[in-house]
Amino acid sequence: MPLPKMPTKPATMLLAKDYPKAEPGKSPVRPVSAKTDADLEDLISGQAVPTPKATKARKTKAAANEPAVAPVTAVPAAAPRAEAPAANAPARKAKEAPVARLKETDADQPHPAKHKPVEVTVKSSTSRKADKAGAGKVFVLDTNVLMHDPTSLFRFEEHDVYLPMMTLEELDNHKKGMSEVARNARQVSRTLDALIANIDDDAIEAGIPLAKLGNKDAKGRLFFQTRLDAAPLPEGLPSGKADNQILGVVRALESQMGGRAIVLVSKDINMRIKARALGLPAEDYFNDHVLEDTDLLYSGIVQLPDDFWNKHGKDMESWQENKNGNSATFYRVTGPVIPTLLVNQFVFIEPQNGEAPFYGQVKQINGKTAVFQTLRDYSHNKNNVWGITARNREQNFALNLLMNPECDFVTLLGQAGTGKTLLALAAGLAQVLETKQYNEIIVTRVTVPVGEDIGFLPGTEEEKMSPWMGAFDDNLEVLMKSDSDGGDWGRAATQDLIRSRIKIKSLNFMRGRTFVNKFLIIDEAQNLTPKQMKTLVTRAGPGTKILCLGNIAQIDTPYLTEGSSGLTYVVDRFKGWGHSGHVTLARGERSRLADHASDVL
Repeated sequence: MPLPKMPTKPATMLLAKDYPKAEPGKSPVRPVSAKTDADLEDLISGQAVPTPKATKARKTKAAANEPAVAPVTAVPAAAPRAEAPAANAPARKAKEAPVARLKETDADQPHPAKHKPVEVTVKSSTSRKADKAGAGKVFVLDTNVLMHDPTSLFRFEEHDVYLPMMTLEELDNHKKGMSEVARNARQVSRTLDALIANIDDDAIEAGIPLAKLGNKDAKGRLFFQTRLDAAPLPEGLPSGKADNQILGVVRALESQMGGRAIVLVSKDINMRIKARALGLPAEDYFNDHVLEDTDLLYSGIVQLPDDFWNKHGKDMESWQENKNGNSATFYRVTGPVIPTLLVNQFVFIEPQNGEAPFYGQVKQINGKTAVFQTLRDYSHNKNNVWGITARNREQNFALNLLMNPECDFVTLLGQAGTGKTLLALAAGLAQVLETKQYNEIIVTRVTVPVGEDIGFLPGTEEEKMSPWMGAFDDNLEVLMKSDSDGGDWGRAATQDLIRSRIKIKSLNFMRGRTFVNKFLIIDEAQNLTPKQMKTLVTRAGPGTKILCLGNIAQIDTPYLTEGSSGLTYVVDRFKGWGHSGHVTLARGERSRLADHASDVL
C-alpha cells in the first residue's frame, strides 16, 4: 500500500547519526549509570577527566557494542514503500550532497546546544572511599539545600543527616514572606517539628529516625547540633559569618566522629570552594536532578535500522482508518526492535538508495508487536496550519502532535530559531478560530529577567505581562501578514479578532484555577522548577491541551540546572504516555544569520 509523500530534505535536517538508533534488545534512551572510579575531577575546571586506562576501556567497549553496518537491500513486497518519481531523483541527490561534505567534528557535536558546558556530578574523595568500604556517611546540610528542596532530609538513603544550629537560625530568618524560598523554609520547619515531636532529650542526642514520618527510603538518622563547640578555623576568617560557623562544625565533627565520613552538602559554589580549600569534603546537592547528563534526555524521535522491514515485515498487517477527518495508514509489525520503542515516539527510515523515506508514529506496543501510524505531511502547502508549513522533519513531527486532539500534553525543546513558538501559536489559532476545538489560547511564562530588572510595571495583569510576551507579538505579526486580501480594514479586524481570543496570564495567580477547553502555552518552561510545573499542569480541565516550550541551555532561574529543570522533569516523566508527545527540534529556521550565530557563538 503506497505511503503518503513526506518531505525529503535531508540536507536541511539534523544528521541521522545524532538520533538514537534502535537496536534489538537495547533501549535508545540510555539509563543513567554511575560514574566509574576512573572518572577523576579536574579541580580547576570542575569537570570529570577520564584516565587513559578508562578511556581505552570505554573505546574497546564501544567498539564491541557498535552494530555492523548492514548492506542496503531491497525492501520486500510486503514492506510499506513508495518509489520516488524519477524526476525527483536528481534534485534529491543534489540536496544530499552537502551532507557528505560536513566535517566529522560538526557531526559529533552534542545536540541541541553545541557549546554547552558538560554537567558532571562528582563525589568528594571522602564520599567515594566510604562508598567503597560500604560505610555510612554523615551529611551536614547547608541552609540553601533545605530551602531549595524541602524534602532533601529524606533523600540520603541509609546515611545520616546533621543540622548545625546556624542552619536552623538561617531557616528562621528566611521563613517570612510569600516567595518560594519562604514557603520552603516554613515547610522544612514543619517537617522538623513533626520529627522532633514526642522525642526525649536523650533520644535527640542519639539521633531521630528519619523514617518516623513514613519515608521508608530514608533509613538514616537526623542529628542536631547540641553542643556549641566548633573547631577553630584559620586566622583571618570572620567567626561571625554563618558559612564559617558551619565550616567549623564540619571540622569539629571530623574530630568527634573519627571513624565516619563527614561531608558538607551545599548549593553555594563559594561555600564548597572554601570547604575544599580548608581540606573539608564538600559536594553539591544533586538528588533533585532528573538526569545526570542532559544528552541522555528523551528526544521523542528514533531512527530505525535500514534493514528494519526485512526483519519486521514478515507477518505485517496494514489497514487504513479515518481519524479526525484525516485518512491514515496503520502497520502492525513484530520484531526485536519493538521493545526499545515508546508509545507516541516518532520513527523514521531514510534510505540512501533513492527510495522514499518512511515517517511514522508508534501508537501501540504489546511485547514485541507495535502499531505504526503514518503521518500527515505538513510540509505540503495544502496541509498548511494558519499559513505555516513544516520546513524540516522535526517540525513536521511537532505539527502532527500539535494538531492531534487526542494528545493532551506536548513538550517542544530546541535552540533559538527552531520554530517552537511559531508552530505552537499557528496550531492554537487554527484549532481555536477554524476548527473550534478550543475556546481560547492562554499564554504564560516565567518572569525571570535576563539582565537588570526594570522594576514594577503599571496596569492590569495583561498589561504587566505584555512586555514579557514580545516573542508572541513577533510571531503574531508573521501569522497575520499572510492575509493580504482584505486590505487595511480587513487586517485590522482580523488582528482584533485574534487578540480577543488570546489571553496572557501570570504564573502568580494560577493556584486553584481550572482551565476548560483551553489551549495553554507555557513559554520559557525551562525556568520552572518541578514543583511549579506540577502546579501548572494540574490546572488542566476537560478538553484542555497544554504545550511546554523551552530551551534547557538557556536557564535564568538561580539554583536551577539543566538536570533539575521542570521542563526536563516533565519530558522524562511523561514519555511513553498515550496522550502526550515530545519532539526535540533540531534545525534553526529563523534566518541564516541566527542559525550561524547559534553555531559559532
